[in-house]
Amino acid sequence: MHPLRKLRESGKPTPAQISELLAENIVFNSPILVRPIQGREVIAAIFAQSSATRGSGTYTAEFKLDERTTFLRWVGTMDGHKFESLEIIVDNEQGLIVERTIALRPYPALKLFRDAMYASLKDKLPPDVWDYPTR
Repeated sequence: MHPLRKLRESGKPTPAQISELLAENIVFNSPILVRPIQGREVIAAIFAQSSATRGSGTYTAEFKLDERTTFLRWVGTMDGHKFESLEIIVDNEQGLIVERTIALRPYPALKLFRDAMYASLKDKLPPDVWDYPTR
């Protein structure tokens, strides 16, 4: 079982607990943000908030794609609506996460999730990660 899955299944992880699993230069790719985010501290905060924001759920699949790459599928709820994630996690030689890419569906639940994450993280992330620049 991937350490991030194990931590998330144990309850609502704190940023400090999540930080222990992340490489310093981790990159996170998410459909709720317009560009990748980099850095252990800020990503630990995002991952912890995500666990606190979404509803109950369970991991339904985990596959090792190679020695450092894991695929996870999670199914749960967001405000009582079905919510699903598919993700790819890449670890370094030390077993720390260097990249996590996530896809979420369906769109209406994703929008509820994004709005809740924005409300919680708008002061912790730069404004240019939430929306495209106006022309």
